Amino acid sequence: QVQLVESGGGLVQAGGSLRLSCAASGRTFSSYAMGWFRQAPGKEREVVAAISSSGRSTYYADSVKGRFTISRDNAQNTGYLQMNSLKPEDTAVYYCAACQTGYWSVPRVMGQYHYWGQGTQVTVSS
Repeated sequence: QVQLVESGGGLVQAGGSLRLSCAASGRTFSSYAMGWFRQAPGKEREVVAAISSSGRSTYYADSVKGRFTISRDNAQNTGYLQMNSLKPEDTAVYYCAACQTGYWSVPRVMGQYHYWGQGTQVTVSS
């Protein structure tokens, strides 16, 4: 079992930045790939970014490429999502998720992830 707790959400003006954190406890975090997903009101949950267990492979949705950066610190059992140049359309509840997978694997589909945090609200005002 892996327990995940997100933090760092809040209200920010368009063009601003936020850094989300995902603290993991339980099994060895370094053996789990991690993903960030988001869900806006009335919309389906979508992948934002993902990172392999090693931290050497990453994936970004086209909508956030060049603005968001995913990273992880396995020594601290924590993952991060740095969000810059935020837009109103980035407003959503952001979730981190984890799944045990290979060294280079970067899962992008919700169903591949076994463990989820409770979510943190990000609101971007125009």
